[in-house]
Amino acid sequence: MLCLEKVSLRRQDKYILKDIDMCFEPGKRYVVLGTNGAGKSSLAYTIMGLTDYRPTEGHIVLDGTDITDFSVFQRASLGITLLWQEPARFQGLTVRQYLSLGGKISVEEKELKEVLSVVGLSPNLYLNRMVDELLSGGERKRIELASVLLLKPKYAIVDEPDSGIDIMSLNMIQDVIQLIQDRGGTPIVITHREEIALSAEEGFLLCNGSIWKKGKASELIEYYKERCDRCEHANAPVTEEGENE
Repeated sequence: MLCLEKVSLRRQDKYILKDIDMCFEPGKRYVVLGTNGAGKSSLAYTIMGLTDYRPTEGHIVLDGTDITDFSVFQRASLGITLLWQEPARFQGLTVRQYLSLGGKISVEEKELKEVLSVVGLSPNLYLNRMVDELLSGGERKRIELASVLLLKPKYAIVDEPDSGIDIMSLNMIQDVIQLIQDRGGTPIVITHREEIALSAEEGFLLCNGSIWKKGKASELIEYYKERCDRCEHANAPVTEEGENE
């Protein structure tokens, strides 16, 4: 199990994240909901272990081991991966080379073609194309989704998966998330889109860097639609009386 225990991230006198308590059970599908600026991406970067996002308080624990001070690469070797909201650019690599991490991992041709097909790209057209020069942002996002499938992670943090992808591709995103789960992984989907959150089982609602609510995803989505979507105060959900808390 992957757990954050009283995790806070502070910059000078400002809390980016505060007292985050959450656990992710293997095999379940999770969603982290929140409006823009609620701290969702900061949470993703903290779980992944980016240098500027090391907790100032609390601990991150994976299967009983404290990984709070582990590097990104150490966490990746333990099965944690992150799909970035903005796809990375790597100069001088073909799609084939990118998916095999520059040839560092052995991937069968059949599997390369399979994952590209899942994300809606023709293997014959894309495998030998250059990642950095000839692909749109949406195409690069699809290739990153394919790379996550190839890694077969234990915990896949998927940050705003629909960013840069047209509305017609939501079914493809759901297929990718389902395949991660079918392969034994635990998808953690970070989004402000209700459509993306619908298929999750459990979830967390972030507001102003803190967990506002947790529980069944369906209940969180209803709350989010009724309160957060119409909230006029940044990251402060509306109360039942119509006031900001």
